[in-house]
Amino acid sequence: MEQYADIIINISHEAVDRVFQYRIPEKLQQAVQIGTPVKVPFGNGNRFQRGYVVGISQTPNFDVAKIKDIDSVEEKRITMESQLIQLAGWIKKQYGSTMIQALKTVLPVKDKIEQREQRTLQLLLTKEEGETLLLEYEKKHYKAKERLLLGLLKQPMMPYEVALKKLNVTSSVIKSLEKEQVLCVRTKQVHRNPVAYSVLEKETFTPIMLREEQQRIVDAFSKEYEEGIRKTYLIHGVTGSGKTEVYMELIAKVLEKGKQAIVLIPEISLTYQTVRRFVERFGGQVTILNSRMSKGERYDQFMRAKNGEISIVIGPRSALFMPFQKLGLIVIDEEHEMSYKSESVPKYHARETAIERARMANASVVLGSATPSLESYTKAMLGEFTLFTMKQRAKKQAVLPKVQVVDLRQELAKGNRSMFSGTLQSLMAERLQKGEQIMLFLNRRGYSNFISCRKCGYVAMCPHCDVSLTHHRGGSLRCHYCGYERPVPKICPSCQSKYIAGFGTGTQKVEEAVKKMFPMSRVLRMDTDTTKGKEGFDRILATFSKGEADVLIGTQMIVKGHDFPKVTLVGILAADLSLHSSDFRAGERAFQLLTQASGRAGRGELLGDVVIQTYNPEHYSIVTASKQDYEAFYQQEIVYRRLMKYPPVYQMLTIFITSKEQDLAIQASVALKDALVSFNHQREEIKEAGELLFIGPSEASFGKIQDLYRRVLYVKHLDYEMLVKSKDFLEGYIEYSVIFKEVQVQFDFNAMIVY
Repeated sequence: MEQYADIIINISHEAVDRVFQYRIPEKLQQAVQIGTPVKVPFGNGNRFQRGYVVGISQTPNFDVAKIKDIDSVEEKRITMESQLIQLAGWIKKQYGSTMIQALKTVLPVKDKIEQREQRTLQLLLTKEEGETLLLEYEKKHYKAKERLLLGLLKQPMMPYEVALKKLNVTSSVIKSLEKEQVLCVRTKQVHRNPVAYSVLEKETFTPIMLREEQQRIVDAFSKEYEEGIRKTYLIHGVTGSGKTEVYMELIAKVLEKGKQAIVLIPEISLTYQTVRRFVERFGGQVTILNSRMSKGERYDQFMRAKNGEISIVIGPRSALFMPFQKLGLIVIDEEHEMSYKSESVPKYHARETAIERARMANASVVLGSATPSLESYTKAMLGEFTLFTMKQRAKKQAVLPKVQVVDLRQELAKGNRSMFSGTLQSLMAERLQKGEQIMLFLNRRGYSNFISCRKCGYVAMCPHCDVSLTHHRGGSLRCHYCGYERPVPKICPSCQSKYIAGFGTGTQKVEEAVKKMFPMSRVLRMDTDTTKGKEGFDRILATFSKGEADVLIGTQMIVKGHDFPKVTLVGILAADLSLHSSDFRAGERAFQLLTQASGRAGRGELLGDVVIQTYNPEHYSIVTASKQDYEAFYQQEIVYRRLMKYPPVYQMLTIFITSKEQDLAIQASVALKDALVSFNHQREEIKEAGELLFIGPSEASFGKIQDLYRRVLYVKHLDYEMLVKSKDFLEGYIEYSVIFKEVQVQFDFNAMIVY
């Protein structure tokens, strides 16, 4: 049977979405698979080029007579690109996307970026020849040539820029001597290094003594690594237990074997402290990768990795695809974080994708968290992951903070209308007097939540999205989905009332309240608005770390992984904000945020206090978080998931439908469900494993965004693979159904976001 391969010729080009189809000769059919490097005739001249197979089918896309044959398989050229292309194929199948979308996710695409080059002048004459020519230049009064040649006689290899600036010669003079074969210009591409080692105060590593809990993990991992055992480990350690020290020891063991390591962190804001500690230990072997780097800087890091110039990369989700040739370990810190799930197609999860990449590379995976995701902890309970626990803080003097839960209903009954409870106000005053530091956590951004009329109830809404506009200081209303912006109205557009104002609390209002209550305090605010720019995070964190501020106010980015020894008080101003969303993981999110926030206090020699302000003090997420009792939370949450048939007990496929026409979106969503019901009844293996369960189709959480109507259909099943088969079936159905010409469909598994 004839087989055809889709092949990409230049995988590092910006036009990576261009593929060419070739016939697979019968003798090569067993050898050709996704990711295989092959030699093919290309272009009008049929010059042989290396390409990579990205798809295989039995259907030609155009005239069979015009399709060329693959010449051969380059068996000795199994490169890192091959492995990444295979990983892209896995992502396409597991998460639902086109192969091109998956390829653009995993490959270091070389966009139209400025290449940095280092040019050097090299003298081609002997000393005697140069001195003879120098006399000739003097006689002819060639002053510029004389200066350049004299400089080269003293420094035969001279940077191009030095010749231009210090010797005061022009490029035409250099070209003239090059033409005379006096010198040659050597060009070398230079890859940028984003880690500013020079600004680090400490560049030498001081060995630390691991505690018994830490050493036990290192010894167990090292023993299995030596024996060739590669698997996934979950480190469940309380906040401040020293997980980072363990990561570094494990990486050191892997580097001793000539291997390389990837360290994933959930937030760019964590880069400052994390990189600092890793550079102290590993020096120039470390680089970083994040979205605030330029395209050129990011591509340079891929090339440095491919060339073997670095051994460790630290960064968010995209760092997972660093083209290391000798990958030995992938570490995922704060593995529970939502940011590890891609919000764009393909909607892959870094945790599962890391495990698959490690399998391909024969590497190990280490997950770490004080509040593991239910998915990971359940797999550890089932024996799929090896579980390690650390129940004590790493520093001998450090103990878990004292946590007080304040009922805001009682505060209101006492007449306290401030955003700070009496308990929190008292503790803040005490800490400021002692010269200790405070962190105040609020789970939202902006000046206030929304603009509303107290007389008629009008709310300022985005004309393109079914969401309220957020009030920002300076008199602007902004949509955080599509970017629409307008001024704050002075009178109500609906009833002409003047009683229109902002409601809710944002980080800016908290900042104003702190400065009003404690005028002498030095306050920093860290949120999306204050961290714009490449150095935004580092600047604020460095200032706070040096003790140049007393209070740090922020959203989620301030509670994740930071270690400030002088912080002895953490105030959680609105514990309920993440508790009542429409996400089935709301309870888990609340527990994780509260536990992580509480963990910022008392990490040094000073004792810490935490104040959790809430309207729901009896909720199990808040009760267990106040005690940092993960096991108690897990037992209650897993019962809820089991009863409601939610992940990780059941698996869930989300089908997201959008269209400019509301009727089309509704029609398409119903058609997809009907098709799946029919498919469910026809497939024996699905029937044997249990029926598919459906929620919807219904309107998405926001029925319209950016003028697109949105519908959602949820499908549940105990077996993940059954949902993958359902997704595969729908992809074929969509391709041949006329309904979907004006409708877009996306797939997501065990979604981390609310649609």
